[in-house]
Amino acid sequence: MYENSFPNKRYKETLAFLEANVPAPEQVLDLGVKNPFSEIMEKHNYRVQNTEGEDLDLNTKAVETNAYNVVTAFEIFEHLVSPYNVLSNIKANKLVATVPLKLWFSSAYRSKTDMRDRHYHEFEDWQFDWLLEKAGWKIISRKKWTNPVNKLGIRPVLRYFTPRYYAVYAERIVSR
Repeated sequence: MYENSFPNKRYKETLAFLEANVPAPEQVLDLGVKNPFSEIMEKHNYRVQNTEGEDLDLNTKAVETNAYNVVTAFEIFEHLVSPYNVLSNIKANKLVATVPLKLWFSSAYRSKTDMRDRHYHEFEDWQFDWLLEKAGWKIISRKKWTNPVNKLGIRPVLRYFTPRYYAVYAERIVSR
């Protein structure tokens, strides 16, 4: 999955944000199939259950359970046409999510070989905040960070200064 590009900085920042807002141990429903970050969470004493790779635009049953107090969604919502549907149907009271921020100097990511590995959205922070608010969430904490790359050029230099990732910890406004 991460041939020659394991996202060490993103994982480090994401884990620090998660631990600061939702300390382990905690029963977590992690949106998306089991992945390297799911395993990192488990090593840090989170009890993690992943979704099965279902299309969360069409099937939100996985989040419509009271079995979890926390839902995590790391780099998931940008792949959905309508993230509002899954966000509004989450029964858990806590949400920790990260999304890639829209960069003015770089187009949205699109894999040419994997139809599921494409970004329908790359958010500006205010857009993601608004989406969460409309879906019934109150943002408690947020953080942004950069994603420098070791390449030459104008865009790689801009990546040292321009935030690429946005993390949010939110709580359900009204219990469902």
